[in-house]
Amino acid sequence: MAAESHGGSRFPGIDEHGMIGDLQTVALVSTAGSIDWFCAPRFDSPSVFAALLDPEKGGYFRIHAPGDGMRVKQMYFPQTAVLITRFMSADGVGEVIDFMPVAAEPKVPTASRTIVRVVRVVRGEVTFRVECRPRFDYGRRTHTATATAHGVRFDDGENSAALLGVGPDDLDGGDLDGDLGGSALDGDDVDVTITLTAGQRRLFAFETEPAADPRGLGAARGTRLFRDTVDFWRDWLSRSTFTGRWREEVERSAMVLKLLQYAPTGALVAAPTAALPEQLGGVRNWDYRYTWIRDASFSVFSLLALGYTDEAIAFELWVGDRVIEQVGDSSGPLKIMYRIDGSSDLEELTLDHFEGYAGSRPVHVGNGAADQLQLDIYGEALEALAVGEQFRPIGNPGWAKLRGILDWLADNWDQPDEGVWETRGGRKDFTYGRIMCWVAFDRGIRIARDRGLPAPLERWTAERDAIYEQVFTRCWNPERKAFTQYPGTDVVDAITLLMPRVGMIAPQDPMWLSTLDAIGEELVTDSLVYRYNPAASPDGLPGEEGTFSLCSFFYVMALTDAGRLEEAQYAFEKMLTYGNHVGLYAEEIDPSGLQLGNFPQAFTHLALIRAAIELDAALESAATRRRWT
Repeated sequence: MAAESHGGSRFPGIDEHGMIGDLQTVALVSTAGSIDWFCAPRFDSPSVFAALLDPEKGGYFRIHAPGDGMRVKQMYFPQTAVLITRFMSADGVGEVIDFMPVAAEPKVPTASRTIVRVVRVVRGEVTFRVECRPRFDYGRRTHTATATAHGVRFDDGENSAALLGVGPDDLDGGDLDGDLGGSALDGDDVDVTITLTAGQRRLFAFETEPAADPRGLGAARGTRLFRDTVDFWRDWLSRSTFTGRWREEVERSAMVLKLLQYAPTGALVAAPTAALPEQLGGVRNWDYRYTWIRDASFSVFSLLALGYTDEAIAFELWVGDRVIEQVGDSSGPLKIMYRIDGSSDLEELTLDHFEGYAGSRPVHVGNGAADQLQLDIYGEALEALAVGEQFRPIGNPGWAKLRGILDWLADNWDQPDEGVWETRGGRKDFTYGRIMCWVAFDRGIRIARDRGLPAPLERWTAERDAIYEQVFTRCWNPERKAFTQYPGTDVVDAITLLMPRVGMIAPQDPMWLSTLDAIGEELVTDSLVYRYNPAASPDGLPGEEGTFSLCSFFYVMALTDAGRLEEAQYAFEKMLTYGNHVGLYAEEIDPSGLQLGNFPQAFTHLALIRAAIELDAALESAATRRRWT
């Protein structure tokens, strides 16, 4: 029976999912109507449903319409994060409408999460099968199920959940409470079939850590929750200031960033999933449910560019707290990543009992890269704080700590590190790390001068200039005519696409233009861009990986900055064809267009936003020049 759990495929495509959420966690819903991933009560909590990693042991909550000839489509209710999965056949058309209500005070962390699933028929007659099979704590705990007055309660001794049916005020006069009684139990799970005709609907609510005797959902309450959720997302989206080309794609990406930002702290997770492979059957399976200083710092620019200052400031405060609470160890005063509550305990474990997505093992939770030395994060953090200065200036305690960080960097920037891609093949003098250390000193100097703050400017300036000289001598390969991944190699790295963006080199500089050409020749296929060539630059891990979608959008920005607008627009339009059916992107894409890695990835969506804004502005500027010449 488990082999049928995803419409005939044990593992649906990673990109065969839409995402819903309530600003404290999310759920992924497949095109087969199955919730295949859900952690509660927050992003980095153990999973309740994890069929993405093991269909038998992971658990899922599926509502689908079985039968031959059934066509399935998925879409978002316009301008919202409400997901609709449509089942269509000659006999009828039915829908499953999924959403997670956003609390009136989303910044207050709560233990209970709610997923609402509305099942309705819009034409003819449709039979639905409802299966709810939770597996708490990554499937490591067993539970019991008990029929209650309003549904079924699941308990494992430490965790609990409830599946609630519609109350007696259902609009069509039905009462599903009886259907969710003992007759619906399949052992300690729920398995029930319902048949509806046009105009009928049933509502289900899956609640974690419910009240001792949770009340039924009720059609009136369900309708109110739906309207409140729709209004929340439309009100939030109306704050966007972007009105240019590709508005729909930009708005969807903005909602992805909002869904991945943990409201109680402002921290942005890199992705809501763990252990989805960068290569099918491979070992590059990492946990991304944490906040990388780098990723989240980049998000500040995208959020501010769209007018979302509240979200940007929330992250600024989160980064500021990390600066003030710096722990200090051999990896430097800042960690490269943190949990969403700001703690830094990310012990990496393997879930040996899980099969892994399509047999991709080991299944990692936690992330051992947290203790790596990655010098670039200081530049990204200072860049974000410098941008945020116009909205929330750094206070005296924060500046004192920031001075300490830059003083530490002055003593430590000229050493090998693990690099931006968290390679596990040994430390090197990565070029990008040097570039971002230059950014750290440059932005620190600017803040101090603009506000008259005390700082050892002479020393910081000397270190900044020394880094500049090193990048333009040791990191430049005259034979390759490119800035390479590190001194002494002829391998290029796509992350250097940001070099003109941070102001270290002019976008029309011949040294940069030849670097851009080298990246295009070595790392670009169609519009897809590899991070680097692991065959030429071993990263300490076996196997290969797909192209990195973030870099693909950075390539668009680099082409735009270089004035190659026709190439940039063509590359951007082609990248849009690689998004999934509802506009979501995983971390990577293989040459066949298959999405790989954790999904959806915030990094990719923030880069899409920046590329769209920069390219749209450049196209408008070019059009204006044409009109006046």
